[in-house]
Amino acid sequence: MKRLAAIIVLFVSLISQVSTIHAKQSGDLKTSEQTKACIGCHSMVTSGIVKDWESSAHAKITPADARKKPEIKRLISSDNIPANLSSVAVGCYECHGLNKQDHKDNFEHNGFKINVVVSPKDCGVCHSVEAKEYSNSKKAHAVKNLLDNPVYHQLLDASLSQMDYKAGQIKTHKPSEKTKHETCLGCHGTRVEVKGLKTVNSQMGEMKVPNLTNWPNVAVGRENPDGSIGSCSACHPRHSFSMEIARKPYTCAQCHLDPDVPAWNVYKESKHGNIYLSKWHEWDFKPADWTIGRDFKAPTCATCHNSQVISGDGQVVAKRTHDFGSRLWLRLFGLIYSHPQPVSGNTTLIKNKEGLPLPTSLTGEIAPKGLISQEEQKKRLQGMKQLCLNCHSTKWVDGHFEKMDNTIKETDKMTLTAIQLMLDVWKSKVEDQSNLFDETIERMWVRQWLFYANSIRYSSAMTGAPDYAAFKNGWWSLSETMNQMRDWYKLKTKTGKR
Repeated sequence: MKRLAAIIVLFVSLISQVSTIHAKQSGDLKTSEQTKACIGCHSMVTSGIVKDWESSAHAKITPADARKKPEIKRLISSDNIPANLSSVAVGCYECHGLNKQDHKDNFEHNGFKINVVVSPKDCGVCHSVEAKEYSNSKKAHAVKNLLDNPVYHQLLDASLSQMDYKAGQIKTHKPSEKTKHETCLGCHGTRVEVKGLKTVNSQMGEMKVPNLTNWPNVAVGRENPDGSIGSCSACHPRHSFSMEIARKPYTCAQCHLDPDVPAWNVYKESKHGNIYLSKWHEWDFKPADWTIGRDFKAPTCATCHNSQVISGDGQVVAKRTHDFGSRLWLRLFGLIYSHPQPVSGNTTLIKNKEGLPLPTSLTGEIAPKGLISQEEQKKRLQGMKQLCLNCHSTKWVDGHFEKMDNTIKETDKMTLTAIQLMLDVWKSKVEDQSNLFDETIERMWVRQWLFYANSIRYSSAMTGAPDYAAFKNGWWSLSETMNQMRDWYKLKTKTGKR
């Protein structure tokens, strides 16, 4: 076994020498010796990863050179980058060899100590501002917000429940961990833990690697073995970590889909989406100083939510942010009403008047703590309007937000109507309130606010996909389901059957 290990080390050394010769021939002298060794093997066994990295900005500039760019064109935010990283390209070892002392997934790999998972804490060595912003976002806390909130967790279990049928009865069981991993946690993220080492058969022979639970997963709220939360590669996929990919709405469309979060579906049918789908190939998604009219001519998700946006005369209209809710004054998606944005991305800190970790009570009263103030809401709304005013007149922009405000009030009113009926259902003992989401009428009620009210609000907010406000999970479905809930309740109270 020792002899085999010695041969592998010698083989890696020879490959590293070949890589160095190739680098000198190509004029690239800024790749570290450790990364050259990685490339030597991985260019043969995982060539796609290497080619993807070679296309990245990481492979083409050192952090020191990136820091010299004017602030408006700069993508690196850390001031004090370690000397051993500053003057070389950001390669395999520079990412997978960071913060070893914190990584429970660190292991011996061909003479190097390597981390399997690259986390936001690692990316934060160069991108400290972005990592800090992201760590306060709802996305970074997506696993905690789902699994540590008993109400949301109950909704998850009811949505994914397993069933057996025997002797005319359906018996319900909680979903398996695998089912959660492939469904809700596929977007929210998983808790990745290290359970010792395991032996795998690789293209280089047998090797021992960390045995990771709930892996692979690159969702937004992944909890990592180094204790950090989030996944940068959810939006900037490895190993190109492309800003172009992150700026295109297809990335957001992986999770933000109908029926519950229909942003992508609504966007495609909106005028903005119409322009994007017709003309995106003429746009430039790469510049840090992303300029309206020059680089793009209609907003994508990133334009409104997080990208740095520059006006035609070179002024910063919106600063880059990786807290994706920080520009928003209102949260369209909630349980069960719209409400002001949370102060913290950890929404389990919010307590409504009943003491539950929810932004509103069942009857719509806003939680007394944990949500942004009216002054902050007005400030953020004005910031969003400034974005819109780079293409639209003041009258147009004000008219849009007036319509949106009316739509939100009307959908919240319909949500209240449904809950008033449900309160009568629970009070009459026709259904049991111990689980809010498992009975037939309760599932109808969930569709009211989770699917239909959301669809209408998203349609209004994203400037025009009227069918999603009308017939595609819109007002038609909202009113039809309300009637069905009323009729179901009348029938149950008449027959006395559960």
